[in-house]
Amino acid sequence: MSQERYVDPVAQRYASSEMQVLFSPLERAKTWRDVWIALARVEQKSGLPVSENQVMELEKARDQIDLDRVAEIERETRHDVMAHIHHYGEMAPGAAGIIHLGVTSCFVTDNADLVLFRRALEMIENRLLLAIHDLGRFCRKQANVPTLGLTHLQPAQLTTIGKRASLWLQDLVDAYTDLVEFRERLPLRGLKGTTGTQATFLHLCGGDGDKVDQLESNLARELGFDRVFDLCGQTYPRIWDHKLASRLTDVAIAVHKAATDIRLLQSWGEVEEPYESTQVGSSAMPYKRNPMRSERLCALCRHVMTLAPGLGQLAANQWMERTLDDSAQRRVQIPGLFLALDAILIISRNVFAGLGVHDDVRLRRIDEHLPFMAAEELLMEGVSRGGDRQQLHEQIRKHAWAAREAVVRGEKNPLRSLLEADEILSPVVAALPDWDAQRFTGRAGDQTLRYLDQIVAKLPQPSEDHLTDLKV
Repeated sequence: MSQERYVDPVAQRYASSEMQVLFSPLERAKTWRDVWIALARVEQKSGLPVSENQVMELEKARDQIDLDRVAEIERETRHDVMAHIHHYGEMAPGAAGIIHLGVTSCFVTDNADLVLFRRALEMIENRLLLAIHDLGRFCRKQANVPTLGLTHLQPAQLTTIGKRASLWLQDLVDAYTDLVEFRERLPLRGLKGTTGTQATFLHLCGGDGDKVDQLESNLARELGFDRVFDLCGQTYPRIWDHKLASRLTDVAIAVHKAATDIRLLQSWGEVEEPYESTQVGSSAMPYKRNPMRSERLCALCRHVMTLAPGLGQLAANQWMERTLDDSAQRRVQIPGLFLALDAILIISRNVFAGLGVHDDVRLRRIDEHLPFMAAEELLMEGVSRGGDRQQLHEQIRKHAWAAREAVVRGEKNPLRSLLEADEILSPVVAALPDWDAQRFTGRAGDQTLRYLDQIVAKLPQPSEDHLTDLKV
């Protein structure tokens, strides 16, 4: 690799080789040839002027690709698709005359893109499932472990570590479900012609529209699709690029939320992402243990979140049956979406699988605030004994504010002792059980386990990754 040229850092530092290969120039060229072969095959079977020997010749030459030769032809023709057609014809001279028969450039580029997008979506879905199941194991292990709940980033009712993490999990599961649904209904562009009217194929099929429809259906099956777009201009509707980006962005949003929470929890020392013994946190402060994986996740997720609006602008600005101002943007942004999300999910799995909980910190934070949490129970018990709610609330509030001042001064929370010394409240305090944290988590543990058993357990089992070339 040249050290004197810019290299995309997402590909160089973060994304897997598998995803990089999928969007490589060579794989794109092979996919174009797969589309041309499928076209020739259905044309031959439909009785159009394509022979079986020509189809076989195209199949035999499928992998004989010299991208340097393609570049040489493109410099002359100034047309990338025609350069590939000419080179393919050089490799399969007996079939050169029927390559690309009846179609326009967008036939091969758009249909091949949709084939590649669907393969990439399958890879993303598998990585997402791996991350989901790793996070699910953490949720199950921590389902009933109390922790201080926070609203407005201020102490609130207790929850459990597993319940909090299950909120991240639910977002990821919902994003996975939507992603699968999108992939399954993703259509092929099909055989639509230069402006989407199928005029050329109507001519090739002798004016028989039913035969054109059958030809298109056969092509979809050849390329593994269940359906084609009902209507197209020259390209498939570019709003589907925005739909694709939006579904991928949902995954990034869910991961960003989880990574942000982990960063906050690590700042308090309660939960920590995996950390290696040789890892350096700061060049100036050797004691630091920065949440660098979670920070990287937030950075990459924000990058993904910036791309969907641009693809929305692209779709909104396609004039009439098409313009070419979509090409450069799509070449940069759509592979970039997949590469970045690939990296995000690889890092996510590493973080979720290695999350650690520091129980001493967790318990100290609970002890500091549990008396405040118990005050609500005290209020309800006092009212059930016939007390005036507003009077009880005011009495508890005064003691709670005094206790908070003590905590701010660094003292142990004195609220219980203040309540026990109160003439009105002391009988109510005495009637309540010990202030055990587990009593104040409500149904958090049950909710978590129910979600894991009823939802997560029913998700497909992913294929295991074997990533030996990445260091996250």
